[in-house]
Amino acid sequence: MLNDNQQLHKESIKYLTTVPLRENDPKFICAISDVAYELLTTDEVGLIELLYFKMKNIALRNKILYGLIRCRNLELKDFFEKAYKKERYLDMRLLAIHGLAHYASEEEIEKVMDHFLKILIKRPETTPYNYQEYEFLRSAFGLPLLIKKYGYPCLKKALQQVEEQYQNMPEAFRGHFTFDENGKAVQLRSPKETKQMIERFFASQNRY
Repeated sequence: MLNDNQQLHKESIKYLTTVPLRENDPKFICAISDVAYELLTTDEVGLIELLYFKMKNIALRNKILYGLIRCRNLELKDFFEKAYKKERYLDMRLLAIHGLAHYASEEEIEKVMDHFLKILIKRPETTPYNYQEYEFLRSAFGLPLLIKKYGYPCLKKALQQVEEQYQNMPEAFRGHFTFDENGKAVQLRSPKETKQMIERFFASQNRY
């Protein structure tokens, strides 16, 4: 007899198999959330991968990446390589690297991280107050966790660059939130305080 988690998973997969892609439909969003990624079979993961690459909704793709990086019993190297190329935000790219590192050699990860570093270094030009990405990259679930697991010099180099760019930002954009080792967001300040600090910063800039 199936337990509640298994039953919910089975129903979600059945639903996702039979309905069109409706990223803004609450029922579709719930079905993605109710997938028990640790229970995925090879056939089922094929469906999830297909949905991921069709989706425009970043939050849903993020949810799938979080789920699939925990599927160590499936061969997902090809998926994570493609996911890295698909994503544009550095936090999403790092999630793909989390998954890829389980399958790839140090040399392969080094090549990916060289590309990652080039994008990272250009970030201050396009996004000078890039605290959302930086907080994830430097969090307990970001580069530090990968360094703890694999210890590759290319990962340490990337974290050093993240810290340098993070510290170069005004204080108003630092220390608002982080992520724990399970990838769960942790608020360090209230949304109200964050908003006030950022607004004060921009108000002070406009005086000159």
